[in-house]
Amino acid sequence: MSIAKNTICVWYDKDAEAAAHFYAETFPDSSVTAVHYAPSDFPSGKKGDALMVEFTVAGIPCLGLNGGPSIKHNEAFSFQIATDDQQETDRYWNAIVGNGGQENVCGWCKDKWGISWQITPRVLTEAMATGGDEAKRAFEAMMEMKKIDVAAIEAARRG
Repeated sequence: MSIAKNTICVWYDKDAEAAAHFYAETFPDSSVTAVHYAPSDFPSGKKGDALMVEFTVAGIPCLGLNGGPSIKHNEAFSFQIATDDQQETDRYWNAIVGNGGQENVCGWCKDKWGISWQITPRVLTEAMATGGDEAKRAFEAMMEMKKIDVAAIEAARRG
């Protein structure tokens, strides 16, 4: 087991392996690198069940822990995926929402395991970094959206 110095540990009820494979199929620079099985029974599983899954999401090392149903996810943690255009934004958004997930507002959605994702076009991040009226217009446009509309953000930036 070769865990990076800093690894994001994500708690799952029992589906860490399925989630990791979904992420690996959905995002570039993502993979499942190892599955570790429980050496004995534990509160939410049995000996031989997948207990920990090492995976990478868009270059970020993660560890999925099948810890059982006692811990629930919320929006205090999310993966943020920067996208280059509407096609890439649509691809990731539709993959997450279309695989049992749900839409939220301002570019946020949840996958079917309850993990929050921000699918954020770079044009929005750039507009916010610019500040002033351009940032205000882009921000106000974003506040009306679920999935981010790149053309609408570009139009808002221009005024």
